[in-house]
Formats: sequence, structure tokens, C-alpha cells
Amino acid sequence: MMTTTERRRAAAGRVREAEDLVARLREGFAGMGIVLPSLRIDPLSCAGDEPAALVELGRCNLDTALRLSRALEAKGDGRA
Repeated sequence: MMTTTERRRAAAGRVREAEDLVARLREGFAGMGIVLPSLRIDPLSCAGDEPAALVELGRCNLDTALRLSRALEAKGDGRA
């Protein structure tokens, strides 16, 4: 069984990993001309003794959703 200190360290590691991932996503989307203003770590998912550190992709307008869809389709077709 993990001690409280070990659980806290593991939780902090998950939050850092999520922060890094958010930065990578933001950079990757920016490279495709896509901005997701709500991209962040969901703060409620980091609460408690064992946070899940969920990434919130958030809401976006239709133009952004269309560009994201096209980028994913191009990637699937091997064009990106």
C-alpha cells in the first residue's frame, strides 16, 4: 500500500504529465492554425487524494471545429 507521501508524489506527477500534454496539444494545434481557447487541465479532476488530471479540450466555434476535422481527415489520408 502506498503512503500518503507516495500518493501525493504520484498525483503531482500525473498533473505535470497533463500540463506537458496540454502544452504539446496547444503547440500542435497552433502548427495547424487551430486555437482551442478552452484547452486546459480540468481543475476538478485534480481535486482529491488521487487526481485523474483530465484534459479539457473545451468548446470551439464551427470554423475551428471544421479546421480540426479537416486536419484529422488529412492526417488519416496521409496528407499531413
